[in-house]
Amino acid sequence: MGSNSEQARRRHPPETMRVRGARVHNLRGIDVDIPLGALVGVAGRSGSGKSSLAMGVLYAEGSRRYLEALSTYTRRRIGQAPRADVDSVSHVPAALALRQRPPMPGPRSTFGTSTELLNVLRLMFSRLASHVCPNGHRQSPTLAVAAEVPIVCPTCGVSFLAPGAEALAFNSGGACPHCEGLGTVRLVDDTTLVPDETKTIDGGAVVPWQMYGFRVQPQIVREMGVRTDVPWRELTARERRTVLDGPEVKKHIAVTSKKGVHDLDFTFRNARLTVTEELKRADTEKRLAKVSRFLSEQTCPDCGGTRLSPAARAPRIGDLDLAATTARPLHDVVEWASAVAATLPSEMTPMADVLVATLLGMARRLTELGLGYLTLDRAGDTLSTGERQRVQLARAVRNETTGVLYVLDEPSIGLHPSNLVGLRGVLDDLVDGGNSVVMVDHDPQVLRAVDHLIEIGPGAGASGGRVIAQGGVDRVAATPGSQIGGFLVGTESIVVRDRCSPTAVFDTGALRIVTRPIHTVHALDVEIPRGRLTAVTGVSGSGKTTLVLDALVPALRGDRPDHVVDVHADGIDRVDVVDATPIGINVRSTVGTYSGVLDDLRRTFARLDSATAAGLTASDFSYNTGSLRCPRCEGTGQISLDVQFLPDVDIDCTDCHGRRYGPQAQDHTRPSATGRGSHSLPDLLAMSVDEAMPHLDDVARIRNRLAALHDVGLGYLTLGEATPALSGGEAQRLKLVADLGRRQDAALFVFDEPTVGLHPLDVRTLLGVLQRLVDQGGTVLVIEHDLDLIANADYVIDMGPGGGVDGGRVVATGTPTQIAADEMSVTGRFLSEVVSAG
Repeated sequence: MGSNSEQARRRHPPETMRVRGARVHNLRGIDVDIPLGALVGVAGRSGSGKSSLAMGVLYAEGSRRYLEALSTYTRRRIGQAPRADVDSVSHVPAALALRQRPPMPGPRSTFGTSTELLNVLRLMFSRLASHVCPNGHRQSPTLAVAAEVPIVCPTCGVSFLAPGAEALAFNSGGACPHCEGLGTVRLVDDTTLVPDETKTIDGGAVVPWQMYGFRVQPQIVREMGVRTDVPWRELTARERRTVLDGPEVKKHIAVTSKKGVHDLDFTFRNARLTVTEELKRADTEKRLAKVSRFLSEQTCPDCGGTRLSPAARAPRIGDLDLAATTARPLHDVVEWASAVAATLPSEMTPMADVLVATLLGMARRLTELGLGYLTLDRAGDTLSTGERQRVQLARAVRNETTGVLYVLDEPSIGLHPSNLVGLRGVLDDLVDGGNSVVMVDHDPQVLRAVDHLIEIGPGAGASGGRVIAQGGVDRVAATPGSQIGGFLVGTESIVVRDRCSPTAVFDTGALRIVTRPIHTVHALDVEIPRGRLTAVTGVSGSGKTTLVLDALVPALRGDRPDHVVDVHADGIDRVDVVDATPIGINVRSTVGTYSGVLDDLRRTFARLDSATAAGLTASDFSYNTGSLRCPRCEGTGQISLDVQFLPDVDIDCTDCHGRRYGPQAQDHTRPSATGRGSHSLPDLLAMSVDEAMPHLDDVARIRNRLAALHDVGLGYLTLGEATPALSGGEAQRLKLVADLGRRQDAALFVFDEPTVGLHPLDVRTLLGVLQRLVDQGGTVLVIEHDLDLIANADYVIDMGPGGGVDGGRVVATGTPTQIAADEMSVTGRFLSEVVSAG
């Protein structure tokens, strides 16, 4: 028997996670207690350190401690989590992270597979469907399938076993033999075989024959009656067919070499066959890239893109087979499934009820999260970041875990305000199941619903990293110095820019685009005001991306899609799509290199007397290739440690301590423009933009670049910070720096959800950046869900009313106030509260 104190501990388990001395990234050795079994929000300005606490401390320690309980062999296969820079973390459960950018699924993933809905549907079509005997006779649904006994066909008497669920899977036995379950095939594109029809075959018209050394083929094809000395465009249809698709016949021809003339037999290889044979031999990326120029991806002609074999498409429930069912939107599948049991013999009803209930239960959260418009056969790699994250959320709830810490990074991303109710339901389910949820987010509508709120700040970078408020929402809102409090209780102003009056919106002209129907988007005729800030809004799947990124942008860039009927944009010569994709692919790309500041700094340092005396040029000051770079890490600032049987670990270089330069770089310093002290190049790169500005105020070109970084709200980033690690919002603003300060009358700027990852105060900064573009004559178009930004737009184009087949129309246009008053607009219902609050 244990002591009384031990028994008390068992009866009263820990109620909080205790973090002491957290120093991850910019956290200032913070101490914080975080409730267990609750929904906890973490808020703060961009770069304040909130993700460092949630992901860098709680998730890192929760996952690391779980992995350490596994065998060494298993840990090696899974991957080793680094130890967080923290004095102690107590009572942290095993942790799972749902990240802002879920990994991109492979080509075999669909919405149906990623949600596991397809697993249930395959069971339904295996157990409940009418099957076809080997002689083609359709059978009535029967319980014999579930009992795994042979079915006897009453028409021909043959006995057969119905296919199991795996036989209906396109990743298994049900795959189309032609495309192997991918739904697409790579076919030779004839237009690439002869790109220049003015050339003759003798003159190299057939490119594959030239590339792959088949230079004897023109001579062979000449023996087959094809003229090789006239331009391709003058050849007859028969001659062209012979070149492109002629038979593999042998021809006896004379070949001249250095040793004389030889009579030899050669087999003809047509242009298409040349490519397909080379594709079979493409065993390296380089060879594959070389042959890929002649190929195009097309829908599989055998399965029609369904990925399934004829046998897997044979079972039917009612009039639908599995392929037709997965081609329907989820909400249609739910409606169909609810009626399945009524179509079956009574003895099959109990089994049907169980399968249907399972499907509907899995689908419920997905539809509440606004994904009901997606078809189950939708390729996984075409889902947006927000859609993939919501799939993650729904799966987390369905797993019915308990005692797990879920760390969520911006779960509201990609969600229309109307879907936030469904998000809250998912989060409540996780907590009600006995789990703990820590959620980094900015949306006041989401943060108002948490049980406990932790605010990190007050600023970003070196100005952040502290706990400035914590407790219930009301307590945080009442805390002096809180940056989020006013937005939670409605005391902060939302509309912060002078919007154009309704009567003057189109005074500076308009862009117009007319489209035919495509996918679930109807024919559109849309006008966008020139020189204004316009927001395109609507629920997920309503057609925003199709209108802007799939129609308007390519049409203006001169690559008009087939579904675009007409586009009028006189005076628009440039279209800049400013998206949230990471900048660079490795740590060698930094804020300093991308902004051009480092190039200017290298030239500045090369002019120092010490550099001139040493014979150094600007190239010597490059951390990528220069003589001053750290020889150990070769300028990356990191080294990889081989820990034998454990995975390699990347750490700051032990020689340069992450500064990228060798000790000799410290021999060259320049006086600060403040008159106090001097700094080396690695000293300056270790500073934030705002810290470096006063020291470099005497170099106009650098001063202007740093001021532009400050103006877009990135003053807290260090000049040496690797750009691939920047958030989506930071990457977008960094891409804009070069466009500020010059006329933009001929430019259209397109932003896809620029508020991702932004605190309401950072949204204000973004609005200031967008205003500068408008002031410079630019036309700004944003695809957006954030109500604060929408309320500040000059003009709104609202699509919907729903997603998928329930959307695809322009339901309302006008100023934010007009949209808020429009009963047809779903966005307007939520916008009305923001507009009225001002």
